[in-house]
Amino acid sequence: MLAALVASAVVIAFLVAVVVGAQGERGRGGDGLVAADVDRDTPVAQDAPLPADVDLGSWAEATAERTGVPSRAVRAYGAAELAQRADTPDCRLSWTTLAAVARVESDHGNLGRSSLGADGVPSPRIVGVPLDGSDGVREILDTDGGALDGDTVHDRAVGPLQFLPTTWELYGADGDGDGVRDPHQIDDAARGAAAYLCADGRDTADGAGWWDGVLTYNRSGEYARLVWAAADRYANAAQASNSD
Repeated sequence: MLAALVASAVVIAFLVAVVVGAQGERGRGGDGLVAADVDRDTPVAQDAPLPADVDLGSWAEATAERTGVPSRAVRAYGAAELAQRADTPDCRLSWTTLAAVARVESDHGNLGRSSLGADGVPSPRIVGVPLDGSDGVREILDTDGGALDGDTVHDRAVGPLQFLPTTWELYGADGDGDGVRDPHQIDDAARGAAAYLCADGRDTADGAGWWDGVLTYNRSGEYARLVWAAADRYANAAQASNSD
């Protein structure tokens, strides 16, 4: 799905618009995120399930203040959790896992020069490197005519959740209800990522299920441990807020 579906255990550098980002930029954000020293089957902390009647706007503002995740992004992750729990309740997906994936992939749509807008679209849009067989990535020839990634020669991962065009074709969703499935838009991308993580009957509240989902999203142990660390941080911050 992501760059690491086509890479072994590397964290791929990105293009933001037409500017090549450094490999380390993927982890930027100033919050000192480092990979957790955990085993593959270790469950990750999760926030309590959101009630179906939650006021997402108010919840997102409060949660953003506690976690440091932008409120616009938090709202997208919360909405995706609610929708996915309605579709596949046994998956038990938490917004914190979606937030963690987005943190590692694009700093919640704020990678490099990009900034997540009120419409949920980063500007400039976030587009990955060409998957052309260089620098440890497998070659993937263009599958979408450049419609999503602007590249008619090779595919690239796109958007705040870094979807490949082929995976978006399978799991793309209309999270904001505008009738368009757009991987560059964070509500749509979060909804698609939720469906992808919950595919194949996974239970993401279980250690094996969570790791299987994240490693399917990106086949790198180091990547999964980074996501684990971010999810753990967000869940603990949110739980501290709930106990106040």
